[in-house]
Amino acid sequence: MGNPKDEEQRRVLLLCGDYMEDYEAMVPFQALQAFGVSVDAVSPVKKAGDICATAITIQVESTDQANTESRGHNFTLNATFDDIEFDKYDGLVIPGGRSPEHLAMKASVVELARKFSDSRKPIAAICHGLLVLAPAGALKGRKCTAVSTMKPGLVAAGAHWVEPDTLSVCVADDNLITGVTYYGNPEFIGLFLKALGGNICASERRVLIIIGNYAEDYEVTVPYQSLKVLGCHVDVVCPKKKAGDTCPTAIRDLEGGQTYSEIQGHNFVLTADFESIDASSYDALVLPGGKAPEFLALKEDVIVLVKQFMEARKPVASICHGLEILVAAGVLQGKKCTGYPGIKARVVSSGGTFVEADPIDRCVTDGNLVTAAAWHGQPELISQLMTLLDIRVSF
Repeated sequence: MGNPKDEEQRRVLLLCGDYMEDYEAMVPFQALQAFGVSVDAVSPVKKAGDICATAITIQVESTDQANTESRGHNFTLNATFDDIEFDKYDGLVIPGGRSPEHLAMKASVVELARKFSDSRKPIAAICHGLLVLAPAGALKGRKCTAVSTMKPGLVAAGAHWVEPDTLSVCVADDNLITGVTYYGNPEFIGLFLKALGGNICASERRVLIIIGNYAEDYEVTVPYQSLKVLGCHVDVVCPKKKAGDTCPTAIRDLEGGQTYSEIQGHNFVLTADFESIDASSYDALVLPGGKAPEFLALKEDVIVLVKQFMEARKPVASICHGLEILVAAGVLQGKKCTGYPGIKARVVSSGGTFVEADPIDRCVTDGNLVTAAAWHGQPELISQLMTLLDIRVSF
């Protein structure tokens, strides 16, 4: 994805476990791949193809108040823990959530963390992920941050604690990158990318994301935070809502049934007022899927915006059911695209050519239009969008 073939590709480990925080696992996993980094997601006692359950952490405004959680997506591992060859990896990422307290009890995990620390390879740990580093002796004398409840244990492990004043604070101390929560993912991933030797080549781009209630959780936040890593100004808007308002999201998973399952996800905080949007001030448009598009497709002001982007031949990225908006806008005539299979008939009837969503991570680019069958294809979708926006990550 993000790198030319003649450049050395970086390879990192993502240390997973059941009930790791959903965003703290998937956003780094897909963003780093989009930027050209190979990511192996592993978990002790599990193999490639196995599932880790994730948790949706509902954060509160303050850094010193308790939170609650609900079930998140199913995360599919793509590598086997017992097959890890340490020397082949350039860095380690440890998500937070509830999994780290259990991972920290496994000698094999602690030894792995110790090897990364002793070798001074980049380590990125967020929220409770630092629990894995403490028994490995990786925090002694190092500046770090996390959620405030972690302070006593980390100080006892010899860390120099940095008190966070917001949930997005990140701290870099040489090869060690730490963050408080997923709100800081853009800076957290950016610092890790820099520690890996990555360099982002681009002038600032402005990207608009249009969502509604129950847009797919990953399909909003992964593009939003990934583009922020790249230095893009990203506005996320919803008709009849303003900056600071929230949209509940939906978690959609393929679990072996005839169609996807759906439960409620995170609440996404909008960044701009829909009423103030001027398409001419943006360089690209992203349309996430989920339940929202079928309602957004009925709104004339949304359709007008979409037509303006397409007529100006600015990059437009659509994920899964986002195609419903493009069908309603009548802009798919002669275009190749992909999305959720159930939308195929509507795409064909509107003059588009539907590319089958097999495999489910399929991504199709036709001119200024980039489409992904589902959130599984977001690394390639973001990579293709980067190409259209002339953004490059080099090592």
